Amino acid sequence: MPANQGFDDFVGLGYGDGDHFTHIDRLGNEDWWHNDILKKEDGYSVDLITDHSVDFIKNNRDMPFFLYVSHLAIHFPWQAPDDPPQRELGKDYRSDKWGIIPDRDNVRPHVKGMIEAVDTGVGKIMATLKELDLEKNTLVIFTSDNGGYIEYKSGGFKNISSNGSLRGQKGTVYEGGHRVPFIAYWPQKVPAGKVSNETVMTMDIYPSIIELINGATKVEKKFDGKNVLPILLENRDIPERTVYWKIRDNKAVRKGVWKLVIIGQNEPQLYNLSIDIGESVDLSGNNPSIVKKMTKQYNKWEKDVTANYGI
Repeated sequence: MPANQGFDDFVGLGYGDGDHFTHIDRLGNEDWWHNDILKKEDGYSVDLITDHSVDFIKNNRDMPFFLYVSHLAIHFPWQAPDDPPQRELGKDYRSDKWGIIPDRDNVRPHVKGMIEAVDTGVGKIMATLKELDLEKNTLVIFTSDNGGYIEYKSGGFKNISSNGSLRGQKGTVYEGGHRVPFIAYWPQKVPAGKVSNETVMTMDIYPSIIELINGATKVEKKFDGKNVLPILLENRDIPERTVYWKIRDNKAVRKGVWKLVIIGQNEPQLYNLSIDIGESVDLSGNNPSIVKKMTKQYNKWEKDVTANYGI
């Protein structure tokens, strides 16, 4: 639980898949916590998390604070604020984890309602910062953990969300599986309207925050992530790096514009993301040396990260 991982205070779901209204997890257990204590609260998960976030800001307005707002939405069960609750205490929902969806061919209205609830919650947090005159002294980062589902075959669900022109969805190593928005806001520090095409990963947030707090501590040598404050605050790039993905037997490696994708035992695919963000044209046949080099890099990385896990 977060309270055992360095956080001073935690309120929310621990399982990561609870009914947004009854707060019952997939196994039928209560799942709404205050630190390590089950503490039942009535209300929609997004609204409760938002309200606790606002209270936290108000209670810590006179000191430095770090607030991590991790909404369950839009994860299933797919429940917009106007949808009915599904789960009851003591029942097993592992084979029915998605919520009450009358039309499995069109899940999008439920997801849309969840997104709008999160958007409203973000607005309340931003309004609180402005109201308390904390806006100019607070770095706000908005991002997500993965791309959306387009369909969910095991349940027969379709038209769930959209990844725009990106190929793939959550659970894949194509761009639709992991390319997400990353928005930073800090008046007079982060230039308004600036757009960067630099490669940034979720694991970069931690060393960036440590750098912001402690100054020049050479955090790059301590963490897998990189300090990305130069991109946000100094309008300059960070050194190019190679990044990797693996989910079951699907793999990917990227450096610069090039991305290598290996699906199971199939031949590697190579894409130039600068001209083909949708990963539609496989260029592996014309660039065997790049394929060979990136495959070698991936194999070395995989051996390193799995060395102690028997994978």
